[in-house]
Amino acid sequence: MDPKTIEELGNGTLEVWELEVSETFLNHLLTDLFENHWQEIVFGTLIQGSVFEVKVDRPPEKIGVLDGYLTVDFGPWHFHICIGHNAGTSRNPTSPELAQIRKTSRAELYRRLNPDGSVSSWGLRLFNGRDENQITVFLPNPFLSDEMKFLKQPDWSRLALWDKLRKTCLGLDPDPKDRSGKTMFHG
Repeated sequence: MDPKTIEELGNGTLEVWELEVSETFLNHLLTDLFENHWQEIVFGTLIQGSVFEVKVDRPPEKIGVLDGYLTVDFGPWHFHICIGHNAGTSRNPTSPELAQIRKTSRAELYRRLNPDGSVSSWGLRLFNGRDENQITVFLPNPFLSDEMKFLKQPDWSRLALWDKLRKTCLGLDPDPKDRSGKTMFHG
């Protein structure tokens, strides 16, 4: 399965692989990431002009779905993402138009290519029906430590989660291209 290049960046390219957007698939994927890989990932929203990068220090206390919304609860704080049908309540039903906007309409694994074609970052993105970023999960990066400090030498073992997601979500084996970079560019 070849990636679909969707974005030419000023200093590179973003390659994406489209994922299924069913509530069952997204619930399984996000639950796995937050239950089993919470200590490896950084997550938040990523839009032009703003990036929120959250790294948690504990596993979630609870993950569940109610009325289409996946809730990941870390105790003192939590977040919601609409991944399924949102009906609302009998007293305040959600209109079909609003339900379509709220629900994830696009999910993708991505990797960012440097101008030389080498890869410098990897992640998962979900978008709602207005094509607004719901969440970006930044996967472990071989150029950065857990403390987000640049490493002197790439640690390719940090691509284990990316390789797992490629295999489980796309049926793809590891790609040597992912281990082609010398450093991470951003901007």
